[in-house]
Amino acid sequence: MAKSRSIVLIHGNFVNNTSWTEWKRRYEQKGYTVYTPANPGHEGNPAELRNKVHPDLTKTGFIDVVNNIAKLIDSLPEKPLVIGHSMAGMASMKLLEMGKAAAAVSIDGAPPKNVFPPFKTLTSVLPAFGFFSAKKYFMGSRAWYNKCFFNTLPERERSKAFDNIAVPESYKVSRQLVLNSFSNIDFKKPHEPILFIGGGKDNIFPPSLTKTLANKYADKNSKVDLKVFDDKSHFICGETGWEQVADHILEWYEKL
Repeated sequence: MAKSRSIVLIHGNFVNNTSWTEWKRRYEQKGYTVYTPANPGHEGNPAELRNKVHPDLTKTGFIDVVNNIAKLIDSLPEKPLVIGHSMAGMASMKLLEMGKAAAAVSIDGAPPKNVFPPFKTLTSVLPAFGFFSAKKYFMGSRAWYNKCFFNTLPERERSKAFDNIAVPESYKVSRQLVLNSFSNIDFKKPHEPILFIGGGKDNIFPPSLTKTLANKYADKNSKVDLKVFDDKSHFICGETGWEQVADHILEWYEKL
């Protein structure tokens, strides 16, 4: 197949597009045109967003995230390689189903509505739904990020990581993922290639879930691959050794 030279990197919940800065630089050095859009309501500097929540944040749902990326893709000269982390791993799956991607990658990806998550996932992300909160949005504490994102980082590095990436998150994104039929995936439908990346020490979406998602795809003529990095957490795209993950994805893609 003729390879698209465009890559779209989609950020997940609880961070914004600044989390892709090093990935963008690395892929551009390899000759790709790389887009790192902010999901609606996530534009800006993380520290400033923590101090003053973006006015569009609480309006933003999962459907808005996907449609925002689809609109970007429709403006491009070619279908891109779409790479999404966490919630955006599910967005990558949806965009693939919609025929928007030349290939897709789900890194530590969230499950669709029609795949029930493991208990570890439920206990980690339940606060992000806001079902029992008087607040209008979710802002993870440092302790929550340490448990759910930074569990493989040395303790001395965790505070800086929080300062660099943590942002408020819309309850509506998580709610639409589990409650709206838009968030189902048709696993029987033929599709372009997809790669699932898992982190062996992910405390939000454990590798068992990543393997389940990969195994759900049923079309025998469509390519599905899986790679688990045993020592990686949910912060797989930012922790030490992220380059290995980024390069594995590109090597996979270039061999298609």
